[in-house]
Amino acid sequence: MAYDASTLPDVSGLTVGIIGGTGDQGRGLAYRFARAGQRVLIGSRSADRAAEAAAEIAALPRLPAGVDVTGADNDEVARRSDVVVVAVPWDGHAATVGALAGPLAGKIVVDCVNPLGFDRQGPYALPVAEGSAVQQAAALLPDSRVCAAFNHVSAPLLADPEIDRIDLDVLICTEDRELVDIVGALAARIPGMRGIYAGRLRNAHQIEAFTANLIAINKRYRAHAGIRVTDL
Repeated sequence: MAYDASTLPDVSGLTVGIIGGTGDQGRGLAYRFARAGQRVLIGSRSADRAAEAAAEIAALPRLPAGVDVTGADNDEVARRSDVVVVAVPWDGHAATVGALAGPLAGKIVVDCVNPLGFDRQGPYALPVAEGSAVQQAAALLPDSRVCAAFNHVSAPLLADPEIDRIDLDVLICTEDRELVDIVGALAARIPGMRGIYAGRLRNAHQIEAFTANLIAINKRYRAHAGIRVTDL
């Protein structure tokens, strides 16, 4: 079955919350979704920090008039959002996600966290007891609809207002097939992107770990490499 963006659902009315929205990846995704006209909420442990980041994103060029980008603490963002992207550092992943189990009940949760370590030889994948970051999130959020996506989308590309298209595929792992279309539709709001189903949650480990390879590629070739799946 070929990829067909025309079959994707309309997600333009969904509110997208970014937990960890003050970090590079979170800010970049927030900017791209806002640039597409999506309502975006920036979350942080500090409501003031979140509001400051939201104001900075709202002031960036090429956002449509009247786009809504606001900040609040993580709990409020989780409650007010339809889709919540988790973009926090790995070392705070379990604590942050676990604390939001209540407000995230019934919500779509997109985990883009990569458990990586760094030493003199560069980045490397860390072992995760549950198998992957998204499987840890799923264990902590039994009442949420969880998937992995946006794991290795370049933060500098997302944040650069001069870049109109980001030509890459977003690999989506989930047990909930309906999420593939919803999250794929959100990815397609960013020109050049496609959301591609990449298997169940148990397949997310290698996708998260592959980010270490992309970092090595980027360093060697001074690039912002992504992934494109052929024959779709």
